[in-house]
Amino acid sequence: MKYFYLLLVSILILSCDPKQEKENREDRPKPLLSIVHEYSSVKKVKPNFKQDIEGWKELRTIENFLGRFKKGSSYEILSNAEELKSLAKNLKDSIKPTLFNKKPSFDARVNIFYNETLRLADMTSIPAIKAEEVNKQTEKTLDAFSAINAKINTILSKKRFEEAIDVDVTFIGLDSTKMDSVSRRSVDENIRNRFEENGLKNDVKKKSLPKLDKNLKKKRQ
Repeated sequence: MKYFYLLLVSILILSCDPKQEKENREDRPKPLLSIVHEYSSVKKVKPNFKQDIEGWKELRTIENFLGRFKKGSSYEILSNAEELKSLAKNLKDSIKPTLFNKKPSFDARVNIFYNETLRLADMTSIPAIKAEEVNKQTEKTLDAFSAINAKINTILSKKRFEEAIDVDVTFIGLDSTKMDSVSRRSVDENIRNRFEENGLKNDVKKKSLPKLDKNLKKKRQ
């Protein structure tokens, strides 16, 4: 009986050995939700357009917050999902700069982004959620925000182009106030085509405009 108790005590001591317990933990496979995953980069607003949105704090807050989503485990992503949803709601309800206000195509992209954050936040309440599902939804959420920034770039590029058009029509000697809509559209189209052919869509060079004036005269004849 004495030997039996000694054997039992020895087994208990060995089973409680911290070193052995550590080795056992290292041998166990890691839960998939804790595996670190690297996500796609978010499309940025072009540097030369930053001044146009510098007062839009809701947008800038999300841009900074999404830095947490560059690389992380599904656990980490889900732990930030609720806050991201709240920030997306703030963006959706925010007072947008005039240039982006009441533009259905832009509002649609903001709504899509908000809906994707909702789906990501909903995953926090699913007990059997899979890492693959979290990764996929995270990518969709990041893509949706990239679409917002891409639209911002498009709108601001168009604004710059139209401002350049107003200057260039005067430069080539035309009175735009006396032009009908068809004529003005033709001039705009000619200028746009010439800029695109020379890779100058966003960078107007006046020295190319006299050639355009000749082409315009030929059309009128």
